[in-house]
Amino acid sequence: MAQADGGGFLSRWTLKTGGVIAPDERLPWGQTVVLGLQHVVAMFGATVLAPLLMGFDPNVSILFSGIATLIFFFVTGGKVPSYLGSSFSFIAVVIAATAYAGSGPNGNIGVALGGIIAAGALYAMIGLVVMALGHKWIETLMPPVVTGAIVAVIGLNLAPIGVKGVSGSGFDTFIGLFTVVAVGLVAVAAPGLARRLPILLGGLIAYIVYAICTNGLGMGKPIDFSSVASAAWFGLPNFQTPVFEAGAMALIAPVAIILVAENLGHVKAIGVMTGRNLDPYLGRAFLGDGIATMISGAGGGTGMTTYAENMGVMAVTKIFSTLLFVVAALFAILLGFSPKFGALILTIPGPVIGGLSLVVFGLISATAGRIWVENRVDFSNARNLITVGVALTLGAGDLALKLGGFTLGGIGTATFGAIILYQILRERNAA
Repeated sequence: MAQADGGGFLSRWTLKTGGVIAPDERLPWGQTVVLGLQHVVAMFGATVLAPLLMGFDPNVSILFSGIATLIFFFVTGGKVPSYLGSSFSFIAVVIAATAYAGSGPNGNIGVALGGIIAAGALYAMIGLVVMALGHKWIETLMPPVVTGAIVAVIGLNLAPIGVKGVSGSGFDTFIGLFTVVAVGLVAVAAPGLARRLPILLGGLIAYIVYAICTNGLGMGKPIDFSSVASAAWFGLPNFQTPVFEAGAMALIAPVAIILVAENLGHVKAIGVMTGRNLDPYLGRAFLGDGIATMISGAGGGTGMTTYAENMGVMAVTKIFSTLLFVVAALFAILLGFSPKFGALILTIPGPVIGGLSLVVFGLISATAGRIWVENRVDFSNARNLITVGVALTLGAGDLALKLGGFTLGGIGTATFGAIILYQILRERNAA
């Protein structure tokens, strides 16, 4: 595998008009702009859905996803092609910390923001340690069997929220399940790059069907477009101020461990796709993501992470130029300053969001299986089997640990439980 470009802090992009485009190469500017917009579309569904599930303002989160991507770009020196968007890893702990009811604005958002900043700070510190000591210790502490368990726990812990979202009435259940089918059909049957956008396109189809059934046929609560009509095209987002509460910070901060595992996998995957060794930039990637998460939390945005959706687009197009993500970030920032755009997002019906949640939370859990299969995790090994089994039960059962003045929620308990148990269960030589 080739080494990553080491010339200068920022890459120097060489113009190339066809074939595979490397991270330090670029297409003509017209194509770069169009392909950058494509990356905005790719991240859009998930980056909008995550704040809606936590009661955050999606406009603010879209804005900060753009800012976060620019921060990541500069901290990594433009060497690692990646888009940063809303992390689903925060959903369960934010809901627990804020007692969010599941619909409308989160009235206790400040407490969540303080916790998100704490997670970002811990994440950034881990990045600095990796920059100083290397990344091998992380792989020892969190091998694939452990990271897979942590990922699975997130999806299982969130499952009740998705089910609740489609259980309001028979009509809600129908729309939720229709949304699931629509997303699935886009994922397996849509042509070309449309297949890479199942959340966005499947959600749009379900939105249209819901509008026909309610606004047209009177079968349920109609969509109210009055707020869209009255909203301005351009204006300041609804920024929020963080509140630093020890219990919430202790509950949310451990998500940094999950983000490390997530980012580690993403950077290594991008390295394989580009044929370059990006391991030397892992510390910078952690640091950039951590700083981005802190800045996002300081203004009312969600925690940030690198996005698999955009990696999928790169895998399909074979275009890895990091300049695409600068363009995508600028588009996202522009969207963040449009109240009309935000008002339109808020018209998405609850059952549609519930259906999307069923898919996304399920995919999170299923990703664990992919991690285990690709890394050939041996479940005939008692150490692996017990570590995963206990972690899944702790997370799905949402076991909370009360430690002094704060409570560690199910995801945190399962995360630290998996890490610690795996290290304790080292094989001993038979007597």
